[in-house]
Amino acid sequence: MQILVINAGSSSMKYQLIETDDKTVLAKGLAERIGIAGSRVKHQFTKNGTTGEKIVEQNLPDHNVAFEIITQLLTDKENAVIASPEAITAVGHRIVHGGEKFSETQVITPEVKDTIRALIPLAPLHNPANLIGVEAAEKFFPNAVQVAVFDTAFHQTLPEHVFRYAIPEKFYTEDKIRVYGFHGTSHKYVYNEAKKYLKNDKLKAITIHLGNGSSMTAVDENGNSIDTSLGFGPLCGLVMGTRSGDIDPSVIFHMIEELDMPLEKIKNVLNKESGMLGLAGSSDARDVAARYYEGDRNAELTFEMYGYRIRKYIGAYMAALNGVDALIFTAGLGENSVLTRSYACKNLNGLGIELDEQLNIEKNHADAPVEIQTANSKVKILIVPTNEEWQIAKEVSELVKQS
Repeated sequence: MQILVINAGSSSMKYQLIETDDKTVLAKGLAERIGIAGSRVKHQFTKNGTTGEKIVEQNLPDHNVAFEIITQLLTDKENAVIASPEAITAVGHRIVHGGEKFSETQVITPEVKDTIRALIPLAPLHNPANLIGVEAAEKFFPNAVQVAVFDTAFHQTLPEHVFRYAIPEKFYTEDKIRVYGFHGTSHKYVYNEAKKYLKNDKLKAITIHLGNGSSMTAVDENGNSIDTSLGFGPLCGLVMGTRSGDIDPSVIFHMIEELDMPLEKIKNVLNKESGMLGLAGSSDARDVAARYYEGDRNAELTFEMYGYRIRKYIGAYMAALNGVDALIFTAGLGENSVLTRSYACKNLNGLGIELDEQLNIEKNHADAPVEIQTANSKVKILIVPTNEEWQIAKEVSELVKQS
C-alpha cells in the first residue's frame, strides 16, 4: 500500500511517500516558504535502487500550487515513483490538535473537518495549516482516502487528576482548558520500538522527545500515556530551543503590571526569545555545544538548566509510574547530542540510572535502538530514532484495511 504522509505548516509542507508493505520511503521532500519570496520544493526519491534529488525554485503562492508541483515530481516521466496520483491509496495528515474528540486515527469526513476547524482556538498556528493541507490533498488525490492522525490522541489516556488544572471547573467544562499534550505520534512510536527491542510487553518507560520543541511522557505497562510535560499549549515543561518551559505565572503578572509589557510582547518573549536562545544566544544546540567546549559560561549554564529540568521530570514520572524500566531518548537532541543525554542522566544513580559515558559517545547518531547504560544500571537507557511519518503511515494503513 502506497501512502502519502503530509505535515502541513503555515508556510511549509513536508511529505513522504511510503510503501507500507516493506517500509520503503519512495520519495520525500519539503515545500518551503509558501506564500513568501524565495519559495522552493526540495524533492528526494529512490528508484531502481538509486537515489536522486531535484530542487524546484518556483513561486509558491499557496498550498495548492505546492501540492501541484509535488504531484508533478512524484509522477515525473524521467524520475517517476508512481504512474499517476491514483496509485496512492491514502493520504495521512498530521493534525496537531484533536481536543477531547479524537483519541484515534480518523478517516476525514466533512464532520471531522468541521471539528478540526472548531478546535482552531486551541491550536491557532497549526490546525488552520493542517486543514489547508487536507483540502489541497483532496483536490490532487481525489481517489485516495484522506486520514487524520492527531498529535494529541496518544495522550487521551491521561487520568482526570492529571489532565485537569486546579482552577474553577467551568474553565474545563465550558472552555475546554486542560492538559492535552503533544508529540504523541513520536512518543507512541519510540515506546513501541523500545518494547520490541527489549522484548518486554509490560514496559514502563519515560519517553524523552528533545528537539526545538521538547516533551516527556510517562508510559505505563499497558502502553498508555499517564502524564506528559506539554499541557494546554506547547510552552510548558522542558527548556526548549526558543521556549521557556515551566515558569511561575507570577513572572507574567510582573511583566504586565511592573514592566508595562503588552501581552503580545510577553507571548513573543516566552515562545520565541527564551529557552536556549535566551540563555545562550542560539536555539541550535550544536552552536551552544561548540561554545560549551570553548568554556563559555552561558553555554555551560544552558546545558545545566536543560538537563536539570529533564531530571526533575524523570523523578516525577518514576513516582507516577511507581518505578521505570527504561528511559528513551529521541528526536534531534535526544538522538544526536552527547552533552544533552549526559546532563539529563547526571547524578541519577540513586534512582538506579547510570549512563555509560563511553557508550553515550559511541552510540551517538544511532540509526536503530541502542542501549547506553552501564552494566550496573537498574534502568535501561535507550536511544531510539523517531519516525513519525512511518507511525502515521502505519496507522493509516491499519485503518484503511479495516474499512
